[in-house]
Amino acid sequence: MAEFIRELKRTHTCGELTAKDIGKEVVLFGWVHNRRDHGGAVFIDLRDRAGLTQVVFEEDISAELQAAAHELRYEFCIGVRGKVVSRGANLNPKLPTGEIEVHAIQGTIFNRSETPPFLIEDKIDTAEEKRLHYRYLDLRRPSLQRVLMARSKMNAVTRHSLESLGFLELETPFLVKYTPGGARNFLVPARLTPGKFYALAESPQLFKQLFMVAGFDKYFQIVKCFRDEDLRLDRQLEFTQIDLEMSFVTQEDVFESVEVLIAALWRELLGVALPRPFPRMKFADSMREYGNDKPDLRFGMKHVDISEIIRSHQGGGVPMWQSFGQILKALKIPASANFSRTETDKLEEIAKGMGAKGLARAKVGENGEWTQSPMAKSITPEARAAINAACEARPGDILLFQFGKESLVHTVLANLRVHLGKRLGLIPEYGTRDPEKAESWRFLWVVDPPLFEYNEELHHWVAAHHAFTRPHDESVQYLDKDPGKVLCHRYDLVLNGFEIAGGSIRLHDPVVQEKVFAAMGISHEEAEEKFGFLLRALRFGAPPHGGIALGMDRLAMLLSGAESLRDVIPFPKTQKGTDLMTEAPGDADPKHLAELHIASTYKPPA
Repeated sequence: MAEFIRELKRTHTCGELTAKDIGKEVVLFGWVHNRRDHGGAVFIDLRDRAGLTQVVFEEDISAELQAAAHELRYEFCIGVRGKVVSRGANLNPKLPTGEIEVHAIQGTIFNRSETPPFLIEDKIDTAEEKRLHYRYLDLRRPSLQRVLMARSKMNAVTRHSLESLGFLELETPFLVKYTPGGARNFLVPARLTPGKFYALAESPQLFKQLFMVAGFDKYFQIVKCFRDEDLRLDRQLEFTQIDLEMSFVTQEDVFESVEVLIAALWRELLGVALPRPFPRMKFADSMREYGNDKPDLRFGMKHVDISEIIRSHQGGGVPMWQSFGQILKALKIPASANFSRTETDKLEEIAKGMGAKGLARAKVGENGEWTQSPMAKSITPEARAAINAACEARPGDILLFQFGKESLVHTVLANLRVHLGKRLGLIPEYGTRDPEKAESWRFLWVVDPPLFEYNEELHHWVAAHHAFTRPHDESVQYLDKDPGKVLCHRYDLVLNGFEIAGGSIRLHDPVVQEKVFAAMGISHEEAEEKFGFLLRALRFGAPPHGGIALGMDRLAMLLSGAESLRDVIPFPKTQKGTDLMTEAPGDADPKHLAELHIASTYKPPA
């Protein structure tokens, strides 16, 4: 009899046989998804990454095959040769293969399986920790396999789209020199140069700029990056990005290339035709109206800055507004929300959880008066009318107020806006949206942010992104006298409240670069020490250039409707940065440490 794999090759996957294949002899390989013994005949669903096919071992088969069929159990890995027949009236409309079944002629057990610690099904309530411990089994679940197959298609679409635009796929090193100013790097000891360390590249930033200096014009890479930082919903220690760099471009040229790529991904993976070009919003407008630079545009509820109104009314009669700090903003909850007093009180607890001292609020009455507020008696009619008008407040609406330091006000109200968007059903829950509708996807370019931000701890200006971002030409005059006014050619692409890409037009002019360093308190000597190789390269006829990096993991998360990055990364880390399956990180052998001239100073807590 012919031998499986050596002579009997797989003819079809378990997801492709249909009525047109009736009468064919086929060979299938896969895993036993379930087994049903109906007296003499044994029925199994055979599963591979393409789907399920029902296989029947009839009573009149050979004794050897019948014995093997009765031995089959959940997750056994097997091969089957058989004939495709119609299921007749017993068809299963839920399966693409539901019209047919395969009557086994020959079979083999490649490998038996122990009883798995959880079911290999989409909907299970097994704790994530156990699933991550047995990740190789978790990855057998159809939902995760669909995500990883989609990622594979994303890679193919990315390469095809960018190649068609003239980009070259070039590689950059992982082991690099540590450069300050970005995220915390992982350090790797260099055995061949004792006492020295590599850093794992947090991005290919400097090297992709060197490709431009070298004259390659258009570079891209699907690249692994590393950052030693605290984890959260959309962050991992190692992640993948689609990295681009282009010479002789404006930011509009960068936008065009990225939009071509994004449109291709949505078209090929979801069948969605995205409207282009994507809208633009200035950073200052985004902060003023939404409190952050990644607004979710699927719903309204904009913030209203009432600072000038209160200043013009000398506090409006409210004692705590006599000197409210940097900014005072309002957020309106519409009357249709039917918020109770208790629910409104809970919002204050949420605000306090973000560092706020409280959350002032007022409900608007039939004639514009304020109720359910300690400010109701003190606010002047003129100030109240001006605030109601600015907020377009109607009877029954609730106004929330936050004031003080600008960064805190923005953080509190931005997060309250998202919380309210979910509470009011304005943000679809995972799994309830319609991904095939273009309006489900609200893309936005956020542009023209400040080049610097003031570091309160260091008491000087630092780069908001990195020191090689090109300032606006009209902003160069402020570099040496008012760095806070300097705007730059940096941009982020935002989708439904997530930043999915970020980049900038780079600084290629050594004179302006020196001024940027000076504004940050970095001397010529220090700049040469930290960034010397790049600065030297920029002096050798560096072309104007710019680029961007797109978060592949975040794109996959949004395209698949997953709830976290861990659902779209094959072997992710936990929130503590550990791999439960391999038990990494682990202890190092003392001999290995001695080779590297390293000693650990860590002492476990008593």
